[in-house]
Amino acid sequence: MAEKKLGTITHYFDHLKVGIIKASSSFKVGEKVHFKGHTTDFEQEIKEIQLDHASIMEVKKGQEVGIKVKEQVREGDKVLSL
Repeated sequence: MAEKKLGTITHYFDHLKVGIIKASSSFKVGEKVHFKGHTTDFEQEIKEIQLDHASIMEVKKGQEVGIKVKEQVREGDKVLSL
């Protein structure tokens, strides 16, 4: 099955291990995603999504949200569904 683009990383907070995603499609907690970029390539399950420092269960297209990531992500990395 082809991976669908869910969004793009716009920022990474190293001390928090949080990636900021500008969503181009909706997704929710529990989904498995693939982070892909020039030097980034890993998969993980989304455990928590935050919007304005509040936990939400689902992201809608156009929202900018933060999620904890297990590895470093970089600006411009793609977030893909699995």
